[in-house]
Amino acid sequence: MSYELHVERESPLAFAELAKAMAPAGFSLRDQGEIVAGDEPRPVAHWRERVVGRPSSDWDVAQLVRLAAVLGGRLLGEDGEHYYLRDGVIEVDGDPIGKIDEILLEGPAAW
Repeated sequence: MSYELHVERESPLAFAELAKAMAPAGFSLRDQGEIVAGDEPRPVAHWRERVVGRPSSDWDVAQLVRLAAVLGGRLLGEDGEHYYLRDGVIEVDGDPIGKIDEILLEGPAAW
């Protein structure tokens, strides 16, 4: 079982609002609420009354950070840690993971 991250918002996000908000940022929806990103679309999350992802690479985490920002929410881990973008660097509770641009360029290489 992999680690779960989810997007949390102050107000609930309707499915139609989700689709409208994420399309301009390069995300799209597939059947059964699968959210994909990238030039060769790859699943990064699912819609289950909220956005939930189980990342298997830093690229997945970067996409989830981007998606949370697009949706006006914050990305939280199952243990309560906060993932966010500060000055182009993805951080987890203040600890840097890496520069988002570099991570996205590397692509979805598995951990």
